Amino acid sequence: MTPLEHSRHILDTMLGYLGFVVQIEEDNGPDGPTLQVLTDDSDALIGRRGETLEDIQYLVNRVLQRHLKDAPRVRVDVEFYRSMREDKMVARAKELGDRVRATGQNADLPPMNSYYRRLIHNVFVNDPEVTSVSQDGNGRFKRIVLQRRSS
Repeated sequence: MTPLEHSRHILDTMLGYLGFVVQIEEDNGPDGPTLQVLTDDSDALIGRRGETLEDIQYLVNRVLQRHLKDAPRVRVDVEFYRSMREDKMVARAKELGDRVRATGQNADLPPMNSYYRRLIHNVFVNDPEVTSVSQDGNGRFKRIVLQRRSS
């Protein structure tokens, strides 16, 4: 059994015990192994601002690592919520980056976890005019400030 198949079994068992009827698709795409959950109860699995989805992904990876020490980290998504959210975040960051270029004024993004911060930082890593800087924040959620690169 491959790590992705093993993680699918973990997720299916976990959600089955919780009473969810789901279909799980496996994808070994460019972002690494992903389990896409298709269900009519997507709101309950996603939770407020994706918090329940984050928790489910964390649990699946913890159980997987306990069984297979060298298993890669598996991404869990529900009804393409995570993919659409990431696309919206990147689009918003690019809009704010254009505004920073035009006005020279810094732009703040809302607090986000390390995964989403890394996603935004990667948008501006090769940008000659705009850079992204993480600010100190509470716990695991921190803000990113977009600012002009100093010459």
